[in-house]
Amino acid sequence: MRILVTGFDPFGGEPVNPALEALKRLSATLGPHAIERRPLPTVFHRSLDVLGDAVRTLRPDLLIAVGQAGGRTEISIERVAINLDDARIPDNGGQSPIDQPIVPGGPAAYFTNLPLKAMVRALGDAGIPAKVSNTAGTFVCNHVFYGAMHLVATEFPRMRAGFIHIPFLPEQVARHPGQPSMAVETVVAGLTLAIETAAGRTDDIAVADDATH
Repeated sequence: MRILVTGFDPFGGEPVNPALEALKRLSATLGPHAIERRPLPTVFHRSLDVLGDAVRTLRPDLLIAVGQAGGRTEISIERVAINLDDARIPDNGGQSPIDQPIVPGGPAAYFTNLPLKAMVRALGDAGIPAKVSNTAGTFVCNHVFYGAMHLVATEFPRMRAGFIHIPFLPEQVARHPGQPSMAVETVVAGLTLAIETAAGRTDDIAVADDATH
């Protein structure tokens, strides 16, 4: 199986992005599987150009995009991407779209086709904080998640894809006192286990995700 994992460059004035730092540390292999790693620019639409080129070149069986979610305490496996860009801050290209569709005329939302609850359970069993998330936001992370699922829907129906959000790194919290963080070693272990779980099964487990809002 060929696996593509992506991570964003730093944005919003941050000196690092935990997604890119984790991406650098991921192994190039996972058992019999090859892992291709690609950085993405934190720029609306340009990120999808880079992602689309990578997918069309590599034709992965599994695609997992990774992004920073400062303020979250766990690794978050995203369930749904919405067809909306609504930026509170500019991207790295200076763009701040407000209430704009990602794909004009596209579906309102796409759901991941990954076994997200099984992935969350695997991480929890390993002592790594994880949860199902029902919002990927409306910045470039959601933009890429939606774009990835649009590729599944329109060009690569056999590909499975999804998005994982990760917390700040400890060194970032010096700029954000009181915010939670996660060591990059823990993030890498969690991503590796999540990828392994997604690669090893297509069915999910039927358990409530315990979300009430």
